Amino acid sequence: MDLQSKIAGLPALPGIYQFKDKTDKIIYIGKAKDLKKRVKSYFQKKSYRSPKDQSLINRIFDFEWIICEDEADAFITEATLIKKFKPKYNVRLKDDKSFPYLKITNEQFPQIDITRTIKNDKSRYFGPYTDVKSMRRLLDVLYRAFPIRNCYIELEDGTIIKKGLGIQTITESDYQGMIDDMILFLKGETKALEKKLTKQMQFFSSELMYEDSARVRDQIKAITSFKRGQRKLEADFTNRDVIGVESKDNHHVVVILRIREGRILSREKISVDTNDTIAEIFRSVIINFYMNAAYIPNNIYLSELPTEAEELQEWLSDKNSRKVVFNIPKRGVKLKELKLANRNAKLLLNEWMLNLAKRKDYIPKLLTELQDILRLSKPPRLIEAFDISHLGGTDTVASMVVFKDGKPYKKGYRKYNINVDQIDDFESMREVVFRRYKRQLDEENPLPDLILIDGGKGQLSSAKESLDKLKLKLPIVSIAKRLEELFIPGESESLRVAKNSPALNILKQLRDEAHRFAITFQREKRTKNIARSKFEDIPGVGKKIVEKIYKRFQNTNDMKDLSDKALAYKLGVSQKIAKMIKKLLT
Repeated sequence: MDLQSKIAGLPALPGIYQFKDKTDKIIYIGKAKDLKKRVKSYFQKKSYRSPKDQSLINRIFDFEWIICEDEADAFITEATLIKKFKPKYNVRLKDDKSFPYLKITNEQFPQIDITRTIKNDKSRYFGPYTDVKSMRRLLDVLYRAFPIRNCYIELEDGTIIKKGLGIQTITESDYQGMIDDMILFLKGETKALEKKLTKQMQFFSSELMYEDSARVRDQIKAITSFKRGQRKLEADFTNRDVIGVESKDNHHVVVILRIREGRILSREKISVDTNDTIAEIFRSVIINFYMNAAYIPNNIYLSELPTEAEELQEWLSDKNSRKVVFNIPKRGVKLKELKLANRNAKLLLNEWMLNLAKRKDYIPKLLTELQDILRLSKPPRLIEAFDISHLGGTDTVASMVVFKDGKPYKKGYRKYNINVDQIDDFESMREVVFRRYKRQLDEENPLPDLILIDGGKGQLSSAKESLDKLKLKLPIVSIAKRLEELFIPGESESLRVAKNSPALNILKQLRDEAHRFAITFQREKRTKNIARSKFEDIPGVGKKIVEKIYKRFQNTNDMKDLSDKALAYKLGVSQKIAKMIKKLLT
């Protein structure tokens, strides 16, 4: 690939670039004000590069680029693509699911709910919140302070019967007033809200509207109770966020304290595993955390400026419709708050590291039993299992499932389309095992402690040939379905394992999961590929019957072994049609 010629054709515009390795996998995604200048900088000689940067450059085989409207658009596109492709060399948040938000729906009588998806539906979104338990507690407070509906029945006179905390009627305008109050609360403007509610309570009392007065009194109590649970800081009532961090090795915890009206409204935690600088970590956290934030304070305090600080400030200011500034506190209240954020981060990091150590030290007993049975050098904490599936020799696929510490690790599951033309399970197994571990070697990814093959000696031998071709010496075993026999390379006889052995059971679970995953993928592929089947040439046979055929028979030739009556029953067709189907197969 002539990268220099490709760089010469890059535009000097803002956008996103994606570096790829020789397997066409995206390994890094970056943002640039000037695409040409930024990408070119990677290939210029420098006196020093970090080991990570040098490793990245050594693996760049090709790149793609996307033009963005402006830098703000580039920030969002970059973060979205990093979440989607999870490139090896980008800073990736451990909590890489979309952050949860509180959503106030855009309806005549709005509801409030939790969502991880921001839609352009004119609803109001508040957050993000990284601690779901705390967010649910907040939701409980909202229902107590603002008794809005979970569901409603609208009456002809424009009132509604509300089912939430009790059953009551309320007009649309009064209901909307409660929603406005809730929005003030979620913004942290509790002083203004308490003042407003106190006036309402006094008005209701003066008009002898005692039930309404009691309702507002209860709202004020719920808000006051919530505030008591928040830590009160010194008398600086400017709204701000304070971002602290604590690191150990390549593990980092970032804490964001949301301070509103002199109180800590919430503490958000984000975990990161990377060897990048703190400045790079702050940049990634700020983009992801504030990308969909409903409210951004004017001041954000940190221990050091993030990478691209000026561009980030400009982006946040544009989102906020007023200036947002990063500050590094040197003294006073703000420095105390930063130290508090750092202390929180340290405690959370210690807790995280302790849990990591516990998980690392804990090895399920069944894995040590499996180690003994298979004579392995260590317990197989990471096991990868393979299965092949086809229908009558067509649409052959393979699956690979992963168990970590004895439990399914679904993020690691993989599907493969197999290129073998005829029915050949041995050649199919050779292909999938070679493809899997060739890629793992190319990408320098971890290798399993044990490989499990669904099948007998033939499938095992085929998989072993592929490993030998790659010069890999990995423990491998196969499990045959009929007698649940285990085979290992170099042994003519199967291993004898008690039928109720936990070690055998986990291998059976792996085998069954690999089979399920392969069958599901194979059927999806088959259904997708059915444009017109030969069976549709039979009068009375349509797509629904064809789908039944492929769902109920892994090998369509098996239908020949059934009687006309049995096949008719299985497919829900007449015996005449069943006979024609069988005739087509002869």
